Amino acid sequence: MRKKLMIILGAALIAGCGTTGEPEQSGAPVEDRDAKRVDGTQVKPVTADDQMGTALAAVRQGVLAKRSVFFDYDSFVIKDEYKSLVEAHARFLVANPKVKMLIQGNADERGSREYNLALGQKRAEALKKMLLLLGAREDQIEAVSLGEEKPRCSESNEACWSQNRRDDMLYTGEF
Repeated sequence: MRKKLMIILGAALIAGCGTTGEPEQSGAPVEDRDAKRVDGTQVKPVTADDQMGTALAAVRQGVLAKRSVFFDYDSFVIKDEYKSLVEAHARFLVANPKVKMLIQGNADERGSREYNLALGQKRAEALKKMLLLLGAREDQIEAVSLGEEKPRCSESNEACWSQNRRDDMLYTGEF
């Protein structure tokens, strides 16, 4: 009796695992972005630029158009000559809390790849810290290092190297 019960339970288990043979359900319908409203006007999707267009237009002109902070050789200390620029960007971030910034730390070609990545990160973090101290929020700013991978100049001389020792500030929509 027990043996028959085990066989019946095993057969029921196997039968329960089988497929029904029904075709797979189709996916959800896709929205037609070129569709017109019932009144005949064109539907235009809202973008981040529409929401922050005025604010982001400001970063393309005046003092905010300057987006680089340059460093001395083997240093991640922000020079006095760039403090007013950093203050202007901090004021902009405080006034526009939805805007995000990406800071890219860079180094010249001298030094090992690992050293330059670490130095680029220290430079980006130094600028981020200054912006935070001036009122920007932590969730607005991301600091990354590109090391020596994104040079502005490729010649091997001091004039060129000085252009590569920098932080670049990019805003929402630019990264």
